[in-house]
Amino acid sequence: MLAFAFPGNPRPIIRRVARPVASFLFVTATGIVGFVGLCGVGVVEATYWLINPSGIEFHYTDSDGPERMTKAFAILITGGLVVSSVWIGETVLTTAFGEQIRREVKHVRDASQIDSLENHVVVCGYGLFGETVAAHLRADQTDVVLVEMDESQAQTAEDDGLLVVLGDARDETVLSEAGIEDAQTMVTAIDDSNANIQVAIVAEQLNADLHMVVRVGDEMYESLARQAGADTVVIPEVASGQNVAGLL
Repeated sequence: MLAFAFPGNPRPIIRRVARPVASFLFVTATGIVGFVGLCGVGVVEATYWLINPSGIEFHYTDSDGPERMTKAFAILITGGLVVSSVWIGETVLTTAFGEQIRREVKHVRDASQIDSLENHVVVCGYGLFGETVAAHLRADQTDVVLVEMDESQAQTAEDDGLLVVLGDARDETVLSEAGIEDAQTMVTAIDDSNANIQVAIVAEQLNADLHMVVRVGDEMYESLARQAGADTVVIPEVASGQNVAGLL
């Protein structure tokens, strides 16, 4: 997910840029007051000197006063304006693109880590079912790669410490990015039986030896899932009902 601090939500950038802007305004005010006090010029002329300090030279061709002190003051003010301007620019860029850069770096790092995996488990979908499966696998020290097309769910999985590939699991490129060719098992945990069966068909073409666990929402889909290459078909509602019956 590529996130920006604006324009959708400008508050973070406004908060962070407040200090450098305040610094810039303080230096500007100090410069104007200083030029007025040192040279006795008006506010408009003093403001102009902030933009074009060469006006100081012309001023002292016809007027007496602390020329050297005024020029030294002008150098300090110009330096302060430059520093505060750079601070503003850096703050804006960092706030706007810092998260994007961080995500790009993480994507490259995760892709490298996924490429090095073998016999891992690819979980497609991070709803309650997929999250539960992934959590149990990780508890057993099993390498897990999650494929999720919803950005918010993908972010949740990243926050949970999973390697995540953002995209549609029905896309061969996305499954390849998840290392499906080197995976041992794939669990399709999407809340859509048709989508899970389609993922199984694609995965079967990429890795014929892959053990596939396919989730479906109804028994009527079981035969289709088997034909698609599913080794195990899971119907969560049926499984949970059997567990409850066993407990009773």
